[in-house]
Amino acid sequence: MLCRADQIRRCAAALSQTINLVSASRQKHTLPDLTYDYGALEPHISAEIMQLHHSKHHATYVNNLNITEEKYQEALAKGDVTAQVALQPALKFNGGGHINHTIFWTNLSPNGGGEPQGELMEAIKRDFGSFQKMKEKMSASSVAVQGSGWGWLCYEKESGRLRIATCANQDPLHGTTGLIPLLGIDVWEHAYYLQYKNVRPDYVKAIWNVINWENVSERLQTAKK
Repeated sequence: MLCRADQIRRCAAALSQTINLVSASRQKHTLPDLTYDYGALEPHISAEIMQLHHSKHHATYVNNLNITEEKYQEALAKGDVTAQVALQPALKFNGGGHINHTIFWTNLSPNGGGEPQGELMEAIKRDFGSFQKMKEKMSASSVAVQGSGWGWLCYEKESGRLRIATCANQDPLHGTTGLIPLLGIDVWEHAYYLQYKNVRPDYVKAIWNVINWENVSERLQTAKK
């Protein structure tokens, strides 16, 4: 019996050591660099908004995600299921914030605007009737988000078609709906209030001038694989 108990203790110690090694070697999430200056999207999005949005708000999501994941690893190591469950909302919120913003920055470009080309444009015409109709539908959906959230142009794998969707708060689109995000419009007030005050429709109208359609097209190609 003692030999059996010793064996269990050794296995538990080895498992705990493995978990600690995995946790120690885990790559922490980092704030992605932008490929353009904070002022590059002016006059549509001000430099002040971009700096605060990227270096403060997104950075906070990254920092809190790393802290939450460390706590989650500790809960796993202890077998504390209650703590694991309690940490789920923070993982969803901060993880979603990091995922959403990482997509958002690449969706924007100082050389953006206009209309998409090629396969993306054909898919938009097929699924919405025209680019203008898609733009109007996505704008209306984004403006209508209650409180804070996101408007998305996305790809539905099962049907092979484009869809418009919205998510509350920082809920990650793919993780909560299964839809693959192509283009996101952040309608949290921190994305526009300093410039557009409480007039969300003006911000949504302006953001189309800096949409990086090449990035959206690349995301569609990846989604279809």
